[in-house]
Amino acid sequence: MRKRILLAICCCAFAFNGKLTAQDTEANVQDRLQSFFREYTTTTINIGTCKLDSFRIDHQKKRLTVYADDKFSYQPFRQETVDAIYRYLKQVLPGPVNYYDLTVVTSGQPIEDLIPNLYRKGKKDKSRLYSGLEYKGEPWVTRVSRPYEISRGLEGKHIALWQSHGKYFINKTGKWGWQRPRLFCTTEDQFTQSFILPYVIPMLENAGANVFTPRERDTQKQEVIVDNDTPQNSLYLDMKSRKAKWEQTGLPGFAQRKSVYRDGENPFISGTARFARTEKKKNKAFAEWIPDIPETGDYAVYVSYQTLPNSVSDAKYIVFHNGGTTEFKVNQQIGGGTWVYLGTFTFDKGKNDYGMVVLSNESKQKGVVCADAVRFGGGMGNIERGGVTSGMPRYLEGARYSAQWAGMPYPVYGGREGKDDMSDDINVRSRMINYLSGGSIFNPKEKGLRIPFEVSMALHSDAGANKEDKIIGSLGIYTTDFNSGQLGAGTSRYASRDLSDILLTQLQRDIHSNYAIDWTRRSLWDRNYSETRLPAVPSTIIELLSHQNFADMRLGHDPNFKFTVGRSIYKAILQYLCNQHGKDYVVQPLPVSNFSIRFGDKKNTLELSWKGEEDQLEPTAKPREYIVYTRIGRGGFDNGVRVSSPSYTAKIEPGIVYSFKVTAANRGGESFPSEILAAYKAKKEKGRILIVNGFDRISGPAVIDTPIEAGFDLTKDPGVPYLYDISLCGAQTEFSRKQTGKELGRSSDEWEGLKIAGNTFDYSFIHGKAIQAAGNYSFVSCSDEAVENGRVPLEVYNIVDYILGLEKEDRQSNPARNTYYKTFSSPMQRALTSYCQSGGNLLISGSYIGSDMNNSQGDREFTQNLLKYAYGQSITDSYSGNISGLGRTFSIPRLPNEYAYPVTAPECILPTGGAFPVFTYNSGNQSTAIAYQGNYRTFVMGFPFESIEKETDRNAIMASILQFLTTDSRK
Repeated sequence: MRKRILLAICCCAFAFNGKLTAQDTEANVQDRLQSFFREYTTTTINIGTCKLDSFRIDHQKKRLTVYADDKFSYQPFRQETVDAIYRYLKQVLPGPVNYYDLTVVTSGQPIEDLIPNLYRKGKKDKSRLYSGLEYKGEPWVTRVSRPYEISRGLEGKHIALWQSHGKYFINKTGKWGWQRPRLFCTTEDQFTQSFILPYVIPMLENAGANVFTPRERDTQKQEVIVDNDTPQNSLYLDMKSRKAKWEQTGLPGFAQRKSVYRDGENPFISGTARFARTEKKKNKAFAEWIPDIPETGDYAVYVSYQTLPNSVSDAKYIVFHNGGTTEFKVNQQIGGGTWVYLGTFTFDKGKNDYGMVVLSNESKQKGVVCADAVRFGGGMGNIERGGVTSGMPRYLEGARYSAQWAGMPYPVYGGREGKDDMSDDINVRSRMINYLSGGSIFNPKEKGLRIPFEVSMALHSDAGANKEDKIIGSLGIYTTDFNSGQLGAGTSRYASRDLSDILLTQLQRDIHSNYAIDWTRRSLWDRNYSETRLPAVPSTIIELLSHQNFADMRLGHDPNFKFTVGRSIYKAILQYLCNQHGKDYVVQPLPVSNFSIRFGDKKNTLELSWKGEEDQLEPTAKPREYIVYTRIGRGGFDNGVRVSSPSYTAKIEPGIVYSFKVTAANRGGESFPSEILAAYKAKKEKGRILIVNGFDRISGPAVIDTPIEAGFDLTKDPGVPYLYDISLCGAQTEFSRKQTGKELGRSSDEWEGLKIAGNTFDYSFIHGKAIQAAGNYSFVSCSDEAVENGRVPLEVYNIVDYILGLEKEDRQSNPARNTYYKTFSSPMQRALTSYCQSGGNLLISGSYIGSDMNNSQGDREFTQNLLKYAYGQSITDSYSGNISGLGRTFSIPRLPNEYAYPVTAPECILPTGGAFPVFTYNSGNQSTAIAYQGNYRTFVMGFPFESIEKETDRNAIMASILQFLTTDSRK
């Protein structure tokens, strides 16, 4: 009996001790896990302090599952990161748990499942891929006239993206306003457009993608609509063939019955549309839309049609424009009843038979083509709210109003029934994408226009400031907790996390590589945002940087930075979509360099040459071929000619100015263009001139960066945009660093709605036209690097015209590539010295040729001893642009405007060594140009020649300059 009791006591003791041991183990595990998450940091991102939520030990199955808080999921996971986390935890956990199978879960997923498919070395997560989702129809729009093929880019892909907010009607105040404050000379509503419109969309389209944005994409303020119902001053006509005639569809179509529309009014249901049966023969029926263009310029061309039961997928449109004709194929089986973008083209003022759109009934398919309105230009906002329109160009308005003008059903853009425009504007971007994609393979359950959008991205800038001038950086947002974790086609919503992660990874990598700075990568947020919750396709918001933080905006205003960001976004989307479909990709090349033109050995020919550039960050981005685009006279550029080597022979007619630009191409797409160079062969030639384009600079505004002040000085220098700038709202008014995070950066509004002219890289044409007008001089042109690298000798030309525009070295406003912008680099100084010593004649003009060469003794000796001028001062005390000399008084633009870049600081230059003054500023009678005549001759201007506003003045002045440079002094 005693033995039994003792045994029972011993058993109870063992059981009790075992229970204590298990409790001790769990407490030990908990303590070590809590310590791990509390102390956890990464080298790539600051996610804050993480926490352990819970853990579960299954001793029987020898399994430990650890649940971390959501902050732990904010980081990017890679296989090496996951391996390191598991390896470390197994080292610090007590036995025997450290031998158990270990899984760490955050945001509802094991961390290994949060590795994007693109970066996985092994098995892919097929639930996030487009397995079996392959759109096999024709693209919405195909540019048939493109002279090269894309096979490893984004051909056939449809992408939706947008640029944050826009001007909207504030229902509470009854006024129009921005959705974000004016800070550092911009608002978020304007700022993100300066990335999307000039950079991201063209790069994606150059890769072959169809790109849609819910906001107006055309910055042209004029708008002309040609329609069969309301042609107004323009002309619509349709012509039947022997077998086909145009008839009304019987369904409502577009008609512009009024100039201003109220909430809920739909212009796409107030008119009619026409259709004709298709034919395969060339003798076909056609419809024509001939616009009455109000002023010469670039206009986006949009077409519209109805999708009918027997619509064809290859409707043939031809755009007649200043550069010739460009052919498109539009799939009318999708996208009917809205504006469909074809391209942007140059049109002359008035009604012209070389400026129109033609739709043919020629098709390989049996069916019908439909003709409705055609729109030229983006136009001004025409949606009335509270009795008034915004008064802004349509591209600056919110998507709510563009959606109404594009014929969207009222629930798409008016969910709040006119009571809350801001909420409507936030939601319409996603709802518009869903309506357009409804019924497609990627959004099969919704009704809509069946456009097969595969991905959407919203680019925003964020708030937040740092008093230590540290970069706030980029944040990614996605949503998984919606629609049972699935997208429209059943794909896992974690596909959106993959997209967001890839974008942030590419941005951090490219910005760091190009700018040698540690760009801050912020978190990956799984949050309930409309723009990531509502889209039926993978979607993300990228908060690129903080518009409230000086350090971020110092980079953000730089066009070089915008190019880097644009290329990074394009590359990320390319990689993501190609990985989704399991195909290889090739990155489009970088722009070419060292572009030059010389007269050919054969009569009436030009020899063009250039250099393809390697991209050190992208091994696939190698040029495979090149496209040469030609412009004749004042026309537009043609569709281009494909060449296999970096040279091209052009045949020309004497007496006509020809212009050229070159792009590089490969299987992934086409690069951005080179600068534009011009050439001309005089019918009776008495001399040859080389125009050297040295105006490469693009730049943000002048920077103020002192211990007590920070910001941007638009008065001193508003910067040099790439082509144009639509991001600036007005001058900064608060500079005190004490106001960081509060009022620092506060800005005014005087530039809102202004499309500020920047560097068009097209100034050899302006100089060349003046040379042509002078008579009997031929000219060619080249880039400055072609001279600096010895590819173009100067000595074979009677005169060299060196264009310097707003070129200057500026480390403050150009965080990268600043050394490219020196007016006279060391190689250029050597080339010009040799040319002058050989008896050359040199014309130089630019706004910073004095101050940029006044920082070293060697530079000063070059300008004073060779070019024969010294720096006097910059003219900043007056905005008068009047200059006198050579018997004329003319003007240059001093303030930002829409037609020519502003010369905010022209310079006073003083004659040295026998030179004499030629032009003076009317304000102060200060010398602004000098001339020198000796063994060689120089004519140097402290303002850009191309900035002279009137062409008649430019022609007369150029004639006088050429006469001085070439007249024999002995006569």
